[in-house]
Amino acid sequence: MPIHQRRPAKARADVKSSCANTVAAEVEEEPPSQQAATPISLPAEKKIKHKLSIQPSPPDTPTPRRRFKQLYYPAVTERQWNDWRWQIANRVHTLAQLEKVLDLTDRERHAAMGLQTKLPLAITPYFMSLLVGHGSDYALRKTVVPVVDEFVKSVGEDDDPLGEDTQSPVPGLVHRYPDRVLFLTLDFCSTYCRYCTRSRVVGHGRLFFNRRRLENALDYIRRTPTIRDVLLSGGDPLTLGDARLDWLLTQLRQIKHVEIIRIGTKIPAVLPQRVTPQLVKMLRRHHPLWMSLHFTHPDECTTESYRACQRLADAGIPLGSQTVLLKGVNDSVEIMSALMHHLLQMRVRPYYLYQCDPISGSAHFRTPVEKGLEIIRGLRGHTSGYAVPTYVIDAPGGGGKVPLMPEYVMGREDGHVVLKNYEGNLYKYPDCC
Repeated sequence: MPIHQRRPAKARADVKSSCANTVAAEVEEEPPSQQAATPISLPAEKKIKHKLSIQPSPPDTPTPRRRFKQLYYPAVTERQWNDWRWQIANRVHTLAQLEKVLDLTDRERHAAMGLQTKLPLAITPYFMSLLVGHGSDYALRKTVVPVVDEFVKSVGEDDDPLGEDTQSPVPGLVHRYPDRVLFLTLDFCSTYCRYCTRSRVVGHGRLFFNRRRLENALDYIRRTPTIRDVLLSGGDPLTLGDARLDWLLTQLRQIKHVEIIRIGTKIPAVLPQRVTPQLVKMLRRHHPLWMSLHFTHPDECTTESYRACQRLADAGIPLGSQTVLLKGVNDSVEIMSALMHHLLQMRVRPYYLYQCDPISGSAHFRTPVEKGLEIIRGLRGHTSGYAVPTYVIDAPGGGGKVPLMPEYVMGREDGHVVLKNYEGNLYKYPDCC
């Protein structure tokens, strides 16, 4: 039934009761199918016009998102809206749905029409509420709404630029570094980033949470004692239900040589409703547990995202952020500085700033390497050291992460190392050895 139709009082009460049970239960099923999504109703009222500015602290009230909900989901209760499973089941994933919310350009419309063999379109209603009222040049819109540039493969681009498939001893496991592995738990995300390094894998329904596949990966880890660090990724591991994630973490915790477990996720940015008290209560049973979050722009740092990060940090989970440098999205010192300051306030340590991987169809996202160095120069010395991430290129072909730094060592002179500081001044340090 379309979400704009009014239900009888008894039916609405039944829905509320059902939602409450869903949130509390640890459901053993795959993430809800896109086919379960409820159509968006666009009222005759004029589309929302608002602009989120870069804030040094979270907005006091999510009024634009409330207005979005009132216009596009008027029959949906607050309990439903804040139920992460409802958010996933009602993702915007078709051209028709997208057009009802955004005024699409021809480049966006034509791209959405041709995605059958590419990375799918999927945006949670929550994240869509951040886009409404903005034009096609809006940073967050560029990250999730496809454009035709995705279909243009440039020189040096590849579907698997990091060579993950060649370093996979068993399906869903990448063993690149001697002491750690990347464990792809599933290929499902709540929202698909258009610059995704694993666009060849995610969103195509080929990598399910299958016990046989997972046991094969676990057996490989068990018989490889050099592995001390396991990174769960995908897809997004936090789109699993609590029970399934708990099972996987328990299996890993029972392997004596696995010292730490990390979870890579974008959930706090695109689906903060997923970070429930029940989830963090479960996660804290599996310490030492670390989490790598993916924030791209200051406008992702909403009240809801702050709350999600607070819950995770309060559970004793160290949080780091991995940000991808994207042309026209965050490629300025001002925007990157604002994002890093938000992250510190959210108790998230800026960890990596990635040069965008050369995946097929990514040229419109990639900046010159000098732009990344310029941003690091603009941060170093001008803000807290904790706010300066390490700028890296993940070397094509499976070479691993290579850190890049501006030139601060200028040379040697009379037994001294000549250094240049953040202001461009030169200093000599006596090099006794």
